[in-house]
Amino acid sequence: MTKVRTAPDFVILFATLCLLGIGIVMVYSASAVYAENILHDPYYFVKRQVIFALLGVTAMYIMMNIDYWVWKKWAKVGYLASIGLLVVVLLVGIEVNGSKSWLGIGSFGIQPGEFAKFGVVAFLARWLSDRQKEIVLFRKGLMPALSIPVACFGLIMLQPDLGTGTVLMGAAILMIFAAGARISHYLFFAFLGLVGFAGLVISAPYRMDRITAFIDPWSDPRGAGYQIIQSLYAIGPGGLFGLGLGQSRQKFAYLPEPYNDFIFSIIAEELGFIGGTFVLLLFLLLLWRGMRVAITAPDLFGNLLALGIIGTIAVQVIINVGVVTGMFPVTGITLPFLSYGGSSLTLVLTGVGVLLNISRFSR
Repeated sequence: MTKVRTAPDFVILFATLCLLGIGIVMVYSASAVYAENILHDPYYFVKRQVIFALLGVTAMYIMMNIDYWVWKKWAKVGYLASIGLLVVVLLVGIEVNGSKSWLGIGSFGIQPGEFAKFGVVAFLARWLSDRQKEIVLFRKGLMPALSIPVACFGLIMLQPDLGTGTVLMGAAILMIFAAGARISHYLFFAFLGLVGFAGLVISAPYRMDRITAFIDPWSDPRGAGYQIIQSLYAIGPGGLFGLGLGQSRQKFAYLPEPYNDFIFSIIAEELGFIGGTFVLLLFLLLLWRGMRVAITAPDLFGNLLALGIIGTIAVQVIINVGVVTGMFPVTGITLPFLSYGGSSLTLVLTGVGVLLNISRFSR
């Protein structure tokens, strides 16, 4: 099939840059108090966020101009490199908040789990596009396809990092389903997945505490329920219009790391229901256009690669917003484009760059 390159999807680019701009402003608002009191520099986090954003936008621009089928050739190398990084982090990684998920020197660090998301999506898209007719078969199709994300998921859970692992598996399952897997096979693995998930929760006391806190946060208001209670204390007073930009009360050492996993709580507190809804509408706009790119891509590899990229973002947004609003148990996962972060922000922008390149060939 002849592929003709046109202009990238402007709506995806617009939504991405809007979310990125809001994220920079909110990272400063949410982190300035903590950074000034602890690090004696109110601009510490926002300066680093701007650097990560510039790196990410540069990577996005480069990826936007590299024809996406190049990644089919290098997908296996990227997947094996991801597995290698996940093994290395278990051996020499830096432990942060009880999870050995960082590689770094000094203040510079990366999360191999973030690289694994794209590595799995690209290799799975290649595998499924080359063997689409086999996906309806249980042994020759579905089992090998599932083994691709499960291998990385297992290594990620050894860190442990349930949030990243859930996002990776969620996007992979969406891709396999879209490739034509049978519903009956999926129901079987859905049952096994629920049993396995329950086993993961039971095997770690802190996860059981989070489930208990999810059901009744006030059963342990100073322990497992503390984060969700403080998050709801931020969202509630925000009302319709919010307390005003920079006027959050919960960022004064009440809500832990408000510039990271719980930044949406601060957005709702300062910008209110209207501000929080506007952010969610930007995400919906991005996801809608991303799905449109996936549907109209000129080949199956492009279909699945676009679906995997936008699926990763969608699952991550759903989990993060669900956690901060009390709909899901607490798990450590960032909000794409908005939360403070280095490798997570840079790599999600890199993924958007690939998505934009696919959009240049969409029918």
